Amino acid sequence: MSWQAYVDQSLVGTGNIDKAIICGATDKATWAASPGFSLPAEEIQIIVDSFTDTSSDPNYVKKVIREGVKVNGEKYMTIESTDEALKAKKGKEGLIVIKTKQALLIAHHPADIQTPPAFSSVSELANYLIGVGY
Repeated sequence: MSWQAYVDQSLVGTGNIDKAIICGATDKATWAASPGFSLPAEEIQIIVDSFTDTSSDPNYVKKVIREGVKVNGEKYMTIESTDEALKAKKGKEGLIVIKTKQALLIAHHPADIQTPPAFSSVSELANYLIGVGY
């Protein structure tokens, strides 16, 4: 399957995601994207950095939690950030980002879809890609 087919069928095709990007986790190059949905390298870098932003200080708060993230020029408030995933909201709209071995899946869900089903849709593709070495 082509990378564009993963965006169109496995993400947007679920009905839980309305636009998405798959890009390289290291080089940040876009492999496939929904029309009109793009991220400049600096926005991707902030997301990439969030996966390694840690501290031994129990009171430490990750930068993406403090400052939020921008995607496609729009600011979202980060509601959860782990070493593999990020969830952010702007009103009722939301973002799900999951890092696989080689890729970042960056997906947007519309206001009429809640975060849990959107996260599930992105997780299913991420788990598949991890299983086949990506």
